[in-house]
Amino acid sequence: MLAEQRRLVLWLPVALALGALFYFHLRQEPSVFYACGVPVLMVGAAAILLWWGWQFVWPRVIGAACMAVSIGFLVAWGATHRQPPMPELPRRGVDVTGTVQAILTFAGRDDAAPARVVVLTGARFETPLDAGMLPLRRTLRLKIRADDTTKLALGDEIWSRALFAPPSFPAFPGGRDVQREAWFAGSAGSGRALDRIEVLNTGATSEGRIGSEIERLRERLDIRIRTALPDATGAVASTLLTGEATAIPRIVRQDFAASGLSHLLAVAGLHLGLVMAVLMGTARLGFALWEWAALRWPCKALSAGAALAGGVAYAVLTGLHLPVLRSLVMAAVAVLGIAVGRRVFSMRGLALAATLLVLMQPQDIMGVAFQMSFAAVMALVAGYEVLGARVARFRAAADGPVHTFLYHATVLALTSLLAGLATLPIAMAYFGVVQPFFVLANLVAVPLMAVWIMPLGMAALALMPLHLEVFALRPMGWGISLVVHLASCVAHWPAARLAVSFMPGWGLLSVLLGLCWLCLWRQRWRLWGLMAIGAGMASPFFLTQPDILISPDGGMIAVHTNGHLFVNGHSRDAFSIQPAWEQAFARQAEPFPSGTSTPDGSLSCGEETDPDICIFTKGAHSALLRVRDTSDGTVPLPDDLCDGMDVVISTAPLRESCPKAVRLDRFSAWRNGAQAVFLTSGSKEPNRPKNIQDTVTVITDRALRGERPWVMKPGGHGLPNLPLAPSE
Repeated sequence: MLAEQRRLVLWLPVALALGALFYFHLRQEPSVFYACGVPVLMVGAAAILLWWGWQFVWPRVIGAACMAVSIGFLVAWGATHRQPPMPELPRRGVDVTGTVQAILTFAGRDDAAPARVVVLTGARFETPLDAGMLPLRRTLRLKIRADDTTKLALGDEIWSRALFAPPSFPAFPGGRDVQREAWFAGSAGSGRALDRIEVLNTGATSEGRIGSEIERLRERLDIRIRTALPDATGAVASTLLTGEATAIPRIVRQDFAASGLSHLLAVAGLHLGLVMAVLMGTARLGFALWEWAALRWPCKALSAGAALAGGVAYAVLTGLHLPVLRSLVMAAVAVLGIAVGRRVFSMRGLALAATLLVLMQPQDIMGVAFQMSFAAVMALVAGYEVLGARVARFRAAADGPVHTFLYHATVLALTSLLAGLATLPIAMAYFGVVQPFFVLANLVAVPLMAVWIMPLGMAALALMPLHLEVFALRPMGWGISLVVHLASCVAHWPAARLAVSFMPGWGLLSVLLGLCWLCLWRQRWRLWGLMAIGAGMASPFFLTQPDILISPDGGMIAVHTNGHLFVNGHSRDAFSIQPAWEQAFARQAEPFPSGTSTPDGSLSCGEETDPDICIFTKGAHSALLRVRDTSDGTVPLPDDLCDGMDVVISTAPLRESCPKAVRLDRFSAWRNGAQAVFLTSGSKEPNRPKNIQDTVTVITDRALRGERPWVMKPGGHGLPNLPLAPSE
């Protein structure tokens, strides 16, 4: 440990993140005393331990770790309670007024026309209950009708009749928590316009606001870029230069994801680094051509400062997303290192960036952007710490163009390999896929991005005030077309996208901690991290998968048996629930058999009774599934059909049907959200009498997430936004 003492500080952001992670996974929201008092007491005790044992390594390690974990817990609790409560939204069509905060364009499904979505702030509902209410403190997303061509601008106050819905519940217990994401994003829900949009006031409420002006600039740049470059090429170019990624067609996104090039569509460290490299090279060339300045000024440091200023402008223009913020902090540390003559890229710079982001936005540690961004950079820095000397010797031995080309190809392949391997388990956990050809695709796409696409993009931005951007955008589009074609070709190779089933949370945590252990230490014990990474990546293959899934609204049922996933029923959110189920099981959904049974006989529908009633058997256990009920539960199920059933599931209320079985219906889904059913082998205790509850295990979404501020009440209800009391 003494040999690694200079690396101990690198574990500070890891400890902060663990404290925040512990808070976010609590089942019950802690009171103010436990959330603030206990961490403060632990910080005090850790400070005493540090003071007492400053001359010894273990008191310092334990004291600093306890202090960092407590601070991480505290900042996570504070970030949660700084957010406004989730409001109650009207359950029917309502007149709404609000101010346009952003205008988004999404690619249509299956070659449909692009859809426009406006983000409303300060929304008011025009209903008797909401009369006199304060404006919503959260934003609303409103999808505009396809036939509505009303011209909108940022800051416009608009009116429409719309139908809204709160953030959806997870598709299955342990799935993606959209409600937590909406809580920290300041979103109250989304909806669709029922009538045409009417503009009440044009841009009067946001004049002079810097954020609004930047949004207007991004919108104008997006229009000009996509005018010069139509279709997918223009959408990708707009993503690289303005951060507007909503217009990219879905098939292009799928090809980039399958080929391992999806990082090119997310403005992050690669793009910021290329922009700053172009600006720094241009500035250094300009100083070199100015003899007086070259002889008297610190041109390298000034060029780095100019590149950092340009990087800040690019980050603001593209929306200040999390990966860009991380890269921006590291770029600032790099510029400072250039100015004082220290190492430009180091693990300490990454640790500083991670510490600042965890302290400012602790909720981001739960997101894929934070985890993939830091994992990739950490692997790159650690890899070049180990291999840097060999790479430098290889470069020094270059004695011709062939050798120089081999050096650059080797460095590029090594960079893609390190970053790809570090993010591979995270992609498995969040996207359920493995892309085996990501190195080959990046060998071609990244150089094109570095030497052709991004330099021409910067030239296009510089030429826009002169209205000459088309001379740079057209060649830029040629390079983007090559990358799009490359992504399509690689995506259609055999085994280009291997599906992987759901990775549990402990598996992902094992991967991340193992990666930190492997990269942050330098002694031989760093290799122990490979065991943790392997255990995490193998966790999906040892996880017991549920036999039956029920959607959050109780309208859809999925049966998983013998490598097949059968889905039936109807749900408002079926477009997102079914893909989530398919990803979790790594299987394509199939419809329930109609009037027959599956080849293995485990699932049969309508063979003896009602065609909407199915029976699923697993070993000695049976489940009765009522996938459709036009009587809304008023017609009970026959007693002879209920006999011998361990569990009865219905998309409608069961009411008095099958009282002896485990009953799951629309009401239980309304109370508990999505439900997963496991048909177990029964009790292992020999003296315990066997009952139905021993053979059926039901895990619900509400039991897993508990009572937290972002977990909405049954049915998706929030806090009523009541009007102010009348003043006397």
